[in-house]
Amino acid sequence: VQLQASGGGLVQAGGSLRLSCAASGRTSSRNVAGWFRQAPGKEREFVAAIRWSGISTYIGDSVKGRFTISRDNAKNTLYLQMTRVKPDDTAVYYCAKQAIPGRFDDMHYWGKGTQVTVSS
Repeated sequence: VQLQASGGGLVQAGGSLRLSCAASGRTSSRNVAGWFRQAPGKEREFVAAIRWSGISTYIGDSVKGRFTISRDNAKNTLYLQMTRVKPDDTAVYYCAKQAIPGRFDDMHYWGKGTQVTVSS
């Protein structure tokens, strides 16, 4: 399984950005895929996740109301729509997915990250 994240970059505070994550291999409808981030000197933080069926989404408290997660079954691609970004959103963003269904933040496969930098 390979996960390839893209879409990161430099954005001004208050702006928007959309991250994409192309996944190889089939994703079971019961499995969860999601986004995590890690800022320098900080622990990895859960951002958002979605059960591949689309029936459930999970959003981290720090991004609730600003970020939206979605997926495209046909393209086997995961998205993170980021709006009203803040400098605190600056981090490397990682996409991940489960090998078997489980807790929404328990992932087995990880992609290489994409850097998001928010300027004030």
